[in-house]
Amino acid sequence: MPKPSSQLPAVISDHSRVTQAILDFVSQIPDSDVAGSRDPAREAQRLANRAAQRAALTASTLALPPGPLGWITLLPEVIAIWKIQAQMVSDIAAAYGQHSQLGREQMLWCLFRHTAAQAFRDLAVRVGDRLFFRRITYTVVERIARTVGVKVSQRAVGSGLARWLPMVGAAGVGAYAYYDTGQVARTTIALFSAPFATEPAAPTDTSGPTAG
Repeated sequence: MPKPSSQLPAVISDHSRVTQAILDFVSQIPDSDVAGSRDPAREAQRLANRAAQRAALTASTLALPPGPLGWITLLPEVIAIWKIQAQMVSDIAAAYGQHSQLGREQMLWCLFRHTAAQAFRDLAVRVGDRLFFRRITYTVVERIARTVGVKVSQRAVGSGLARWLPMVGAAGVGAYAYYDTGQVARTTIALFSAPFATEPAAPTDTSGPTAG
């Protein structure tokens, strides 16, 4: 059997692919069909549980191919989980009646702060009980995405090694996706259940792609 390290895919060896995937995700905000709720906390938890279950099922299914074939599913798995999580963030924001306040900065914060908290020191500051988001340039977004990309790639090493034990590995990968989605949900609920503010946009924005 070849050594797993000899089968490392580009998702591990080339962080730029993960970085670009992150940039693609935060450049567009998913629409939501969720209406504002009279009990947003309860609705948010329902949305979180549903997303976590979907993420676990998706990850464990993609982790089933054994050995070298399993490496190929690493990047698709990461992207599929982010897609589920990004929709969850959008839906939770809508449940709190604040979907219009969900922009590039907030999406970055919700999806990835738990992965690399230090990377977000230039994105948001706490002033009293209010979180204040700075408008950041595309260069700063790239820097955050690059830092997160490295962390995700390092984590993917362990996920990829699990694919050499198909059934056991798939269960572990699914469990981690469930946990990770729960972390994203907690960050999102904490954000939209409390007051926050965003720095006004400059009259002319030449900072690169922005959330739509």
